[in-house]
Amino acid sequence: MKLISFNVNGIRASVKKGLHESLRAMAPDIVCFQETKATPEQVAEALAGVDGYHVHAYGALKPGYSGTAIASREKPSNVHFGIGMPGHDDEGRVVTCTFKDVVVVCVYTPNSGEGMKRLGYRGEWDAAFRAYVNTLAKGKLPVIVTGDLNVAHQPIDIARPKDNYNKTSGYTQQEIDGMTALLGTGWVDTFRHLHPEVVKYSWWSQRFGARARNVGWRIDYVLVTKGFEKKVKDAFILNEVMGSDHCPVGIEW
Repeated sequence: MKLISFNVNGIRASVKKGLHESLRAMAPDIVCFQETKATPEQVAEALAGVDGYHVHAYGALKPGYSGTAIASREKPSNVHFGIGMPGHDDEGRVVTCTFKDVVVVCVYTPNSGEGMKRLGYRGEWDAAFRAYVNTLAKGKLPVIVTGDLNVAHQPIDIARPKDNYNKTSGYTQQEIDGMTALLGTGWVDTFRHLHPEVVKYSWWSQRFGARARNVGWRIDYVLVTKGFEKKVKDAFILNEVMGSDHCPVGIEW
């Protein structure tokens, strides 16, 4: 099985930049999208040219903002939108699909924003999301949590750690601590587990030619419940796939 996660930064824009061709080339069994910036109907329409997938999308109340979706070859037995907490489910940030052998959670974690205006809210979100996925982890099936977690966890995950530490959203100690707390409850970062010393990024600023110079951040992850990492054959970051300011990440098992 192959799972791909991709922050497309607007799924309709990404289609115009070759998303269909990329999906056919990657051939995922499950693909999770973040920042679709579209209604569920618009997501389904955008993916209509790629056959063989069941599409389940979640949109924000604010048009053209946030949004997540899971497309899968296997029809899920259950689909859940949001994390079931008031105040956290207005932005279309989480889709959970239950399949025969695994539960998949697609998440687009809130960015703390310019000037870190939403850092307080981000802390509330991190705690609420951690509680949500840890409840899922108590079930019988292994759980995969994947998406844009909007944090570079360690210095190896960011090209310029000293320049950004506690100065830029996504690399503050509070956000780092939130990720550490999540991993500390029994989740495994598959890419770092299999590639402990590999420097590779999944997002680049659209300014100053950052991608061409590979001045990036690793903020897109595939986490799995402890024990399932033994079944993961590969974890990868596909830097060569274009169409967004992020690139796809994924695992095979």
